[in-house]
Amino acid sequence: MTIGRIIEGRTDVVTCDITTTVREAVAILAERRIGAVPVMENGEIVGIFSERDVIYRLSEIGAGVLDMPLGHIMTASPVTVETDTSVIAALSLMTRRRIRHLPVLSGTDMIGFVSIGDLVKHRIDMIEHEAAAMRDYIQTA
Repeated sequence: MTIGRIIEGRTDVVTCDITTTVREAVAILAERRIGAVPVMENGEIVGIFSERDVIYRLSEIGAGVLDMPLGHIMTASPVTVETDTSVIAALSLMTRRRIRHLPVLSGTDMIGFVSIGDLVKHRIDMIEHEAAAMRDYIQTA
């Protein structure tokens, strides 16, 4: 199974501009109940802003960080995947790099955003489906 299949049918990806303030981005994370957003500049992804970025920068800088633009505190040079990346390869990449979100690219265009939760849920669903098929096979044998 590929990442492309996982994001199939999803609509808009919530993003922020590089000039969005941390305060505004935190409000988006809270309102949408999400852990991260891709950060865009001129239509291209330049970073990821996550809950971890807020915590680390609050610890380093203090409350003044809330009025800073995301461009100053985001995680730059995001790790990305293509639509044909397998779910297992993406999970492995996330584990190795200790990240929880991956922008999905088609060429240079970002077309999706997946979390480790999306991928783990998919794997669990597949395992449950395989187990049910195995049980059905055994019962009919």
